[in-house]
Amino acid sequence: MTDLEQLKQTARKAAFARRKQAFDAGLSSSAQLSSVLAGYRGVPTAGYMAMRTEIDPTPVMEEVAAHGPIGVPVILGAGQPLKFRVWEPNCEMIEGEFGARIPATGDWIEPEILIVPLVAFDRKGGRLGYGGGFYDRTLEGLRAKRPTLAIGFAFSAQEADDLPLEATDQPLDLIVTEAEVIEMSR
Repeated sequence: MTDLEQLKQTARKAAFARRKQAFDAGLSSSAQLSSVLAGYRGVPTAGYMAMRTEIDPTPVMEEVAAHGPIGVPVILGAGQPLKFRVWEPNCEMIEGEFGARIPATGDWIEPEILIVPLVAFDRKGGRLGYGGGFYDRTLEGLRAKRPTLAIGFAFSAQEADDLPLEATDQPLDLIVTEAEVIEMSR
């Protein structure tokens, strides 16, 4: 294991513990995320189905679905970018890769806004994910075609001062927590 991999593993372990504490406290930042997305009604958006102690974007996804298309990520295989299948409230869901819930059927969309799950974030837009690189590859590909807004959705407890990042890590444009909306200046 390289030094960077070790640093990432240590940072993830600490962030998972902080995230679990916030999750167990029942914190929510749906109102803040809803407010941010209100200015983008009808723009193709991607959310995610929360797993374990991730903050749940479902209430906001339901609002987005009332105004335009929203998809959830589908993992096609290791080393590949994500694809996004249209999600609607109460649609039939099945288990996808890594236990992630995905719509059983439906059209594919290419989002212009992504609500991104994460393990840790910093105030510079850095994001530490689970280590598969799926969102980094996806954002890189989407941003090569058009401006794509990446919104990290997290508990404020997931903030870290110094994340071990690589050149391939795609930055977040905004981070929404239960305490605040953090905008990156670029």
